[in-house]
Amino acid sequence: MIDAASRHPHFDIAVIGAGIAGASIAAELAAAGRHVLLLERESQPGYHTTGRSAALFTETYGPPTIRALSRASARFFDHPPAGFCANPILSERGVLMIARADQMESLEAHFAAVGPNNGVHLVGPAEARERAPLLRADYVAGGMVEPGARDIDVHGLHHGYLKAFRAAGGEMLTNATVRDLSRSGTVWSIDLGQRTIHADVVVNAAGAWADEIAALAGAAPIHLVPKRRTAVIVAAPKGIDPSPWPMVVDIDEGFYMKPDAGRLLISPADETPSPPCDAQPDEYDVAVCVDRIETAFDVSVRSIENKWAGLRSFVADKTPVACYDPAVAGFFWLAGQGGYGIQSAPALARSAAALVEGRQLPPDIADEGVAEADLAVARLDIAA
Repeated sequence: MIDAASRHPHFDIAVIGAGIAGASIAAELAAAGRHVLLLERESQPGYHTTGRSAALFTETYGPPTIRALSRASARFFDHPPAGFCANPILSERGVLMIARADQMESLEAHFAAVGPNNGVHLVGPAEARERAPLLRADYVAGGMVEPGARDIDVHGLHHGYLKAFRAAGGEMLTNATVRDLSRSGTVWSIDLGQRTIHADVVVNAAGAWADEIAALAGAAPIHLVPKRRTAVIVAAPKGIDPSPWPMVVDIDEGFYMKPDAGRLLISPADETPSPPCDAQPDEYDVAVCVDRIETAFDVSVRSIENKWAGLRSFVADKTPVACYDPAVAGFFWLAGQGGYGIQSAPALARSAAALVEGRQLPPDIADEGVAEADLAVARLDIAA
């Protein structure tokens, strides 16, 4: 990567973290004419959560602000800027949320909150099994279909933003661990060990490490909780091609199953609190995953082809924080995207970039029901 520190020691904005959050806001700010430096502690961007996501674009997943940001992101996904990526970002998938008999109240409540927009509708057990043939007849009592849900090319999206960032004159440093942050007057000094970078604004897009970066800056924590999520790849039953099937999700998020290149990607949808780290799958979570999948589906898992884990970081209300810190000047939070960071990235990046520059939220995003207060630290009512 470009050794930006040796050529331009002072930047308008330094963005810490080059996952989807950092890459997308950096691209937006660079396109607006800001001199932006993107800092990544690993040797390549997207090493942690972004690079381990099996993302789906869905307008029914997550709390209300996330659903609004996702709706506002749809146009970008369908019509990205010319040259952004070589292939379409979205591809057909659909999602089927299922319920046992004892979960039907949860299913009906969720449908009441999100349906019947965009073709979302309830189905009985027979249609649920028609859409996902491996479902056990004695397991599923009903389901909710979102036909417009689509797979996201996470690599294409992330690298499209990085490409756009570089094309707009942005510069990036990898292997750049922030060791200290200090502010003199209106300028931040960012200690990287062997060098120091200066910037007028620091954007904290450090994912699971966001509270640690905040501590270096003297900002109070937002009590971010990284949570481990496990994913496993197994073979589909012999002679069966699962490619046309939707992603199947337990209504209470106890598991999910998604076709993946002729195989099955399965997860126990675990949310185990974890310190910030290079997350690895736990064998107990893998075993729980297999048990839940075999209980709900006519699948016998004989071997594990691949397994991994990633951290999804949440604040108390599971809605992102995108705002200037109320007590530390020039320090901007972009954290707490949880499991929704990929699908909401376009709208959240545009929103955050506007707030960094002191502008109002873009009208199309505000029209979906997103307000500046929804993204502010103040809503969390946390003690310093």
